[in-house]
Amino acid sequence: MQNTPNAPGESSKRFVPQTQRGGLQNIRNLILLGALLAAGIVLKAVNPVNVSGMKPNFVIAMYCLSIMLIEPTLAEGLIIGLLAGVICQFFPGTLYINIVSEAIGAGVMVLLMRLPMKVKGFDLHPIAATFLSTLCSGFSFIAALNVILFAGADVNAVALGAFLSIIFGTAAINAVIVQALAVPLRLALNARKG
Repeated sequence: MQNTPNAPGESSKRFVPQTQRGGLQNIRNLILLGALLAAGIVLKAVNPVNVSGMKPNFVIAMYCLSIMLIEPTLAEGLIIGLLAGVICQFFPGTLYINIVSEAIGAGVMVLLMRLPMKVKGFDLHPIAATFLSTLCSGFSFIAALNVILFAGADVNAVALGAFLSIIFGTAAINAVIVQALAVPLRLALNARKG
């Protein structure tokens, strides 16, 4: 604690300097993460898009947005991905490999956020990092699914094509969602800090 200068006859006032911490050590960041993951759950639940029984996973968009806003460490990013994967288990038809694929997607997002991605002052992180993270999550899902469920089986080209269309479609949609929400949310968070 530090004392502030005071006039003669006034009692001294004490204050504790507050440091702004990023990642999951900040309660405001935890609340933001929870709210965004809840939004992802709602979007995933009410999503009308269904291709061969598969639906895009909007939880990915929300954890990408969370990672971009709260700037977690790699370990914290992996925890966010694991949490997102566990959340996905509450939806029918979701396999446990989502836990691994979402951890991979979140880890990739954390690493991509550390790379410079500005072109003429425009930040490409929201659209590019989200797109690539969603692809990593989707391709790791397919790889794990192939190893676990289809080992030695002849995988139908139509099923693989459906998976690829879902992955690339979800990646594009997630990139647009995160790009659209990134600037207003950053402005709102910075306004509250000031």
